[in-house]
Amino acid sequence: MELVNIEQLLEKYLDATTTLAEEKVLQTYFTGDNVAAHLIEYRALFTFFATEKNERYTKTIHLKRNTQKWKWLSVAASIVLMVGVYSGYQEDKQQKEVAKLYAETQVALRMLASNLNKGTVAIGHLQQFETTKNKVFNSSK
Repeated sequence: MELVNIEQLLEKYLDATTTLAEEKVLQTYFTGDNVAAHLIEYRALFTFFATEKNERYTKTIHLKRNTQKWKWLSVAASIVLMVGVYSGYQEDKQQKEVAKLYAETQVALRMLASNLNKGTVAIGHLQQFETTKNKVFNSSK
């Protein structure tokens, strides 16, 4: 009856549905001396787990600290930030200068337009004078 129970537990173990207590029963059975001949292939599996459970790593692990990389990375990030702020300041300064030049250009073009309008009015007076002169000279002939 015990062999049937072990086979059922082994099936559950292979399906990954056993509890810890059931696994402990399987561990005890397969690490003992009375293992059935047709289940002897599973003995290596459970003895491996039993021996590996007790194995400990005793060497010290030395972790390298990469503080140098972080220092250089923070310096690089600071430089990028300063360049970004400076270029933003320069861009703002250039925009103000462009706006000032645009306003001055508009003033100059308004002055030019008003002077051209004065000239157009004067040309209109000359045209009127020319028309009157032509009428006078044509009527006297």
